[in-house]
Amino acid sequence: MITCGIDWAEDHHDIALMDDSGFIIERRRITHDPNGFAELLAMVADHGGTADDVPIAIETDKNLLVVALAGAGFTVYPINPRAVARYRERHGQAGNKSDSRDAAVLADIVRTDRHQHRRLPANSEQQQAIKALARQHQEAIWAQNQTISRLRSVLLEFYPQALQAFPRLKHRTAMEVLSIAPTPTDAAKLTRPRISNALKRVGRRNDPALVTQIHSDLHAPGLRQPDAVEVALGHTVASLVSIIVAMLDAVAVLERELITAFAEHPQADIIDSVPGLGGVLGARILAEIGDDPKRFSSPTGLRSFAGTAPVTIASGRSHYVKARKVRNRRLADACHWWAFAALTWSAPAREYYDHRRAVGDHHNAALRALANKLLGRLWWCLQHDQSWDDTAAWPRAATPAAA
Repeated sequence: MITCGIDWAEDHHDIALMDDSGFIIERRRITHDPNGFAELLAMVADHGGTADDVPIAIETDKNLLVVALAGAGFTVYPINPRAVARYRERHGQAGNKSDSRDAAVLADIVRTDRHQHRRLPANSEQQQAIKALARQHQEAIWAQNQTISRLRSVLLEFYPQALQAFPRLKHRTAMEVLSIAPTPTDAAKLTRPRISNALKRVGRRNDPALVTQIHSDLHAPGLRQPDAVEVALGHTVASLVSIIVAMLDAVAVLERELITAFAEHPQADIIDSVPGLGGVLGARILAEIGDDPKRFSSPTGLRSFAGTAPVTIASGRSHYVKARKVRNRRLADACHWWAFAALTWSAPAREYYDHRRAVGDHHNAALRALANKLLGRLWWCLQHDQSWDDTAAWPRAATPAAA
């Protein structure tokens, strides 16, 4: 049997083909274009291999080469770079590294330990589209929050009255007012009618008390920067405000498209039936879990992937349990907020959380334990194509003894 390892880089890929005895039968560097992919297929064919019987290991699961390999019928094993580093140390402790050597290490991994690694899941195109939208939506929110933090930092330098008037800069009201008054000098010239018109432009109702509060905060006396510095910082504020407004619009578009794509997925109804999961959060869960029914053979694998399952460290007389750090961080974040929302939407979930708090868990640990329970039931629902049932999910909560 032939195995293949691919070490990918931005402008090339290093290929290593290995036979079943561990001998490297060919090495080559190819480009990342269609010609390079055709060269890879020719390499495999020249040594009598086919897509059905040549497993391929690579350190990523999301570039174009992986998509092309999966489309050609190859079984692809995305290997975590940390695992590759540990395998590299099996053959030497000097720490030397090269792209061609890593390709050989990857080929050796699928030769000896293929059963220890998960193949690339066979997710549908619909799920892959949801995953792309969900991740970019989350990335856009993170970038937006980072830019808002930059704006807050700039305002602290010369314009604290704006932060007094708008503690939450994400609101479009704050962006609209700051766009017409980016400096304390401009704020001193603002009248109540101009503030009222600004609020109307962003869809706020006629609220004289709010207008008075903003006017009072922006006209509050304060320390001032020199005029030239204030003007320069005002240009910075105006630029950041325009960027944030564009980001808010982009996030809204991505969210709308994400919800639409999620609603069209066959498993959307099952996920929508789960307490605490809506359009965005449900789409994030589906994006990271995938819709390949063979990906997780048991709820234990899914819980470990999400990081909700604890890790036991036992050595000699030492024995303790801690939270799992190596996990899918996006799925772990989605499960955290799912468990938090379930406290409101599911009485048994709230009871379980209160129980975990009563036995000594802190807030995050209790939410993690709750998410662990919820994930197990979601796995069952998806495997059996059944909607969520709180009574079946929490059978003990329905018994008089548990009450």
